[in-house]
Amino acid sequence: MPDGLSRNPSTSPADTPAPTQRADARNNRARLLQAARDAYALDGPDVPASAIARRAGVGAATLYRHFPTRDSLIAAAFSEQLGQCVAAVDEALADDDPWRGLRTALTRICRMQAEDRGFSAAFLAEFPDAPDVRRERARAGESLALLVQRAKDTGQLRRDFDSSDVTLLLLANNGVLRDSPAASMAASRRLLAYFFQSCRATDDTPLPEPAPLRLDDLYRAYRAPRRTG
Repeated sequence: MPDGLSRNPSTSPADTPAPTQRADARNNRARLLQAARDAYALDGPDVPASAIARRAGVGAATLYRHFPTRDSLIAAAFSEQLGQCVAAVDEALADDDPWRGLRTALTRICRMQAEDRGFSAAFLAEFPDAPDVRRERARAGESLALLVQRAKDTGQLRRDFDSSDVTLLLLANNGVLRDSPAASMAASRRLLAYFFQSCRATDDTPLPEPAPLRLDDLYRAYRAPRRTG
């Protein structure tokens, strides 16, 4: 699960320009972020920096000046969506029905994966030069584990459900995404329906041992900062 960016994306260091930036610099930054979001949504986050700069109508030097690493551009471009993931888990914890909260949170996250190919990759990424990302994502993971335990305690979630099963769901959901947004949403909804049906505490048939997975296993680790191109 993402220990995503702050729930208030407007205050995220990755997405907030310096207050002393000139108006043209702020406009260039905004155009670059929108161009990156649009490009990533269509083709994922491996779009070359040169293509993003062209889409934004600026030069490569301007892109590198605002976003010196590939990670910094991805983190800024998806700060709002990543923050929504954290908010989804927080809101689920506040629900007085833990099973409903768990279903709602996972449905929202899987829907965001299905709607945006770029977000799916950013959601699964590690950003070594963005410690706030790692911190928030770790907090979200802890909150999700607590939500799972609460749903078990109500007797609605099967007792042998393991937190690693959330990782399995997210990996599977990422795997069913298609080029067509409509096909992606249909596949994701179908997968979720099967997943939730199998999670209900209505069958005492034992499951195999949990897979040795952690939420960290989702992340495409970027071991060193890289330029956006």
